[in-house]
Amino acid sequence: MSQLQTRIDNRSEDFLANQKHYQILLNTLRERMAVFTSGGRQELIDRHHLRGKVLVRDRVDLLVDAGTPFLEFSPLAAWGQYKNQLPSAGIVTGIGIVLGTPCVIIANDATVKGGSFYEETVKKHVRAQEIAAENRLPCIYMVDCGGANLLQQDKVFPDRDHFGNTFHRQCNMSVSGLPQLSVVFGGCTAGGAYIPALSDQSIMVEGNSRIHLGGPSIVKVAINEDVDGETLGGAAMHTRVSGVTDHLAADEPTAIAMMRDIVGELNMERVLDKGKKIGAPIADPKELTGVISHDRRVPYDVREIITRIIDDSQFQEFKPEWGETVVCGTARIYGYPVGIIGNNGALFSESALKAAHFIELCGQRNIPLLFLHNITGFMVGTEAERTGIAKNSAKMVYAMSTAQVPKISVIVGGSYGAGNYGMCGRGFRPNFMFAWPSAELATMSADIAANVMLELRRTSVKGEPATEEELEAIEKQVRDQYGEQSDPYYATSRLWDDGMIEPTQTRDVLGLCLSIVSTVPEDGPRAPVYRM
Repeated sequence: MSQLQTRIDNRSEDFLANQKHYQILLNTLRERMAVFTSGGRQELIDRHHLRGKVLVRDRVDLLVDAGTPFLEFSPLAAWGQYKNQLPSAGIVTGIGIVLGTPCVIIANDATVKGGSFYEETVKKHVRAQEIAAENRLPCIYMVDCGGANLLQQDKVFPDRDHFGNTFHRQCNMSVSGLPQLSVVFGGCTAGGAYIPALSDQSIMVEGNSRIHLGGPSIVKVAINEDVDGETLGGAAMHTRVSGVTDHLAADEPTAIAMMRDIVGELNMERVLDKGKKIGAPIADPKELTGVISHDRRVPYDVREIITRIIDDSQFQEFKPEWGETVVCGTARIYGYPVGIIGNNGALFSESALKAAHFIELCGQRNIPLLFLHNITGFMVGTEAERTGIAKNSAKMVYAMSTAQVPKISVIVGGSYGAGNYGMCGRGFRPNFMFAWPSAELATMSADIAANVMLELRRTSVKGEPATEEELEAIEKQVRDQYGEQSDPYYATSRLWDDGMIEPTQTRDVLGLCLSIVSTVPEDGPRAPVYRM
């Protein structure tokens, strides 16, 4: 295996210009992350504290092992929507280590719309459960949830992947042997009540947590009964009378400590650290921001990215002299083997065939795949069609779709059209998918889309010939639409990825993801847990 060598001059004008441009992107990302993870709702936060309650991310910090990472998913969900009044879609999800056991954590944020479920909240909750099921991880629900947002009932209630699907997944993960555990910190009303009620084991906090299918106001309307919330569904009642919950905690820290004890007895620890010395990349990952061209029309070699994220920069490249617009090879990241596919331009027939061949090799050898997206698409034109680009690109898509190994995608630049498909875009269910602030996701670039729409109008057989004013309006409308919808924040807001990360975080994020997907235990028969 050879060691990649960088060809970047980190003192050149181009490198420094790229770094300066990328620093602006990073400043924007950090500002928006700060807004969504901590700011903008001080009165609600103060009221939360007055009730003796802990903020949602502080709850997660208390739950996970000290000094271990928490990989948060989609912290910018709902950015730019609802006037930014739904930070992180009102829910925190991610993977954390609890007494040596990696767990998916799903935690409602009651300071955001009372923890109620909006369209993006449901989508984020379901995605976290999907990750848990794929990677055989227990689920811990930190519940502080007002149920579905009633004004969004058509977007959260009736369809297959709406709120009810979260309970379907919860039940089926339990029966497959994946523990479903809940700590209830606040009110759980209507559908929210089923999260703890369907859990294998649950904890409630005395004085603050409640579970009821219908709150006092609904009870009054339905059966004309006057009852207060504590009597109706308080922690003491549900622990001592109804038996809905299993454990009663005096306060939130005690409840979280009890949950850690439960996880410690699951017998599901996984060794994520290979226990051997890991060599750092020979080129500094901090240089990644200078590698990425600030002008999308200026190409760069994806090997410069690979050099800065793999162990010792050791890379065994596959077919380096053929199909040069795709780079394929095997390496290790934090000791875990990985097959890497990166783009150096549009994919021609030979590039697609090379990638398909490499994917099959990784499938045969049980090596996870990493796709680094920076692709305009597959090549078009007469010559490309005559050399079978439709058939050969389909071979790459087929090989990628059917490869029985974990797949991780990172969009580092553009990810357009069928190129996104071949490189394992969201529609192909990668185990994890992240984006850099330099990412763009669209059917095609704004330039090409505008030209296509203008040509369609010019050649239209219906109506009068297009005027210059009409053509200018069409071009502006298309460019504005593609400019907005290909923005990485537009994508991450709608959960088209699992979160936006900084380039320098990529190696660490990939290391954690590979440690999870590379240690998935074999499925086996398990006994279901029936809530009696």
